[in-house]
Amino acid sequence: LFLDTPADQYDRVLDINFGGVVNCCRAFGARMVARGMGGHIVNVASMAAYSPTQAMNAYATSKAAVFMFSDCLRAELDSAGIGLTTVCPGVIDTNIIDGTRFDVPTHKRSEVETLRAQIKKGFALRRYGPEKVAKAIVSAVQNNTPVRPVTPEAYLVYGVAHALPQVMRSTARANLG
Repeated sequence: LFLDTPADQYDRVLDINFGGVVNCCRAFGARMVARGMGGHIVNVASMAAYSPTQAMNAYATSKAAVFMFSDCLRAELDSAGIGLTTVCPGVIDTNIIDGTRFDVPTHKRSEVETLRAQIKKGFALRRYGPEKVAKAIVSAVQNNTPVRPVTPEAYLVYGVAHALPQVMRSTARANLG
């Protein structure tokens, strides 16, 4: 939760997830414009960018920043013939959880490995791997698609977030249990 997250941990998530995207776009976008041959940038956000939750404040905030930044940059780069796609994968079975640092309050640190195991099990059950994300990215680049949710839940949540934003806000307010 936000109020339990030390400022340095919150800033770390923003620096990595949002700052990394900004720095890469600054470096490569400028070179692409100068080259004058068009091209395409792909930024990876998350369905968390449009689905608020109490449990992932820093992560969702950083991905929402990537989402909006990408929309703004897409508009800016259009005149240079450079497309930009924001990919929002959803739940994908990768090894990301193995390397994830869970910043949790001190009194919950003993629960981290249990949480990690539960998340890994859930991801494995999905059988929705990175190859499906890769295919979605290639298709999105070929079609200059602005936003590309990948998994069925990412599409569903994207639709609900745009059609019924209050539902997303109400869901986020629900007790974590």
